[in-house]
Amino acid sequence: MRSTLCWLAAFYVRLMRATGRWRTKGGDHPAHYLTEGKPFIVAFWHQRLLMMPYTWRSVGGDRPFNMLISSHRDGEIISRTIARFDIKTIAGSTGKGKGGAAALRQILKALKAGEVVGMTPDGPRGPRMRASDGIIQAARMAGVPIFPLTYSASNRKVIQSWDRFILPLPFSRGVFHWGDPIFVDRKLDDEGMEAKRIELENALTRLTQETDRELGLAVIPPAAPDELPKQKRSAIAAGETGS
Repeated sequence: MRSTLCWLAAFYVRLMRATGRWRTKGGDHPAHYLTEGKPFIVAFWHQRLLMMPYTWRSVGGDRPFNMLISSHRDGEIISRTIARFDIKTIAGSTGKGKGGAAALRQILKALKAGEVVGMTPDGPRGPRMRASDGIIQAARMAGVPIFPLTYSASNRKVIQSWDRFILPLPFSRGVFHWGDPIFVDRKLDDEGMEAKRIELENALTRLTQETDRELGLAVIPPAAPDELPKQKRSAIAAGETGS
């Protein structure tokens, strides 16, 4: 049953790519990094996960691409689906604990080998479009930039899940949209790391909402302050943006 589900998911992704008219924006910079053999981290919101295999290929990605996927059951389905596009999986998350430490070691190993790692900074369970600090830690330790990335499709269904998952529909106009790289200095203190987390969160939300607006779509807002853990609410109150 699970194998069939993964096959159907991969088939659907290929069908959306084949029936749609897709273009790429902002791909020159990541393409240059790939040509030069420089590793980097790709950041995209969990809701935009479905078409990521083709987003990667849209800039000529021919080096190994690793995607950080949670180790729970839904993560296993995602992992087995993206494997059909020759994308490797790093199981776990960048959270605290043994699992997080193991995943971080694998991320750093892949980046050191010159590979690319994709991460959803709000995954696997949210809050929606609110970045955790694990991706910033990984970028600082590896000394690599983070490229914000999104996609949008003119015809879509928004699933009423925690992340408002985007399901493109056939015969859409689609855009794969790369943002400017975000660099994380190795010497940043805790305050500087938090500033970078907010910078990434805002940049990725702006990129995603801008891409939706270009296609005449309603934007999806980040999780509201009352949906956030208490430790993040003060940052929102201090003036974070997301609309």
